[in-house]
Amino acid sequence: MKSKQAGITLMGFLIVLAVVGFFAYMAMKLVPSYTEYAGVVKAMNQVSSEGVEGKSLDEIRRELMFKLGFQYVDDATIHPSDITMGQGAGGNQLHVSYDKQVPFIYNIDFLIHFDKSVPVQGNVAPPQ
Repeated sequence: MKSKQAGITLMGFLIVLAVVGFFAYMAMKLVPSYTEYAGVVKAMNQVSSEGVEGKSLDEIRRELMFKLGFQYVDDATIHPSDITMGQGAGGNQLHVSYDKQVPFIYNIDFLIHFDKSVPVQGNVAPPQ
């Protein structure tokens, strides 16, 4: 009586290993960008909960950039021009929109666009 072997061959195992390795490498490149974005959201929520009553846009930008430093957000990632104030459905909103380019393999890069708005309490001082 012959027994039939079942399982994966060495060649099949190497192919599966290559595919898993490719996606693991991709995750290692992309996860830090999303972790950094989580820090941006946390800093924005801190600024919005403190309120912006009577502060100018430059003061809000300075305060947010200071808080981003505590969240380990790189200074080259978000520029002050990426931080704006606008009107939303519930009133004033703090808006941050930026792109992050992550090198992947040779001449292949990932371009990730992040866009977040949070409502803020208070009125922004008019520009002078």
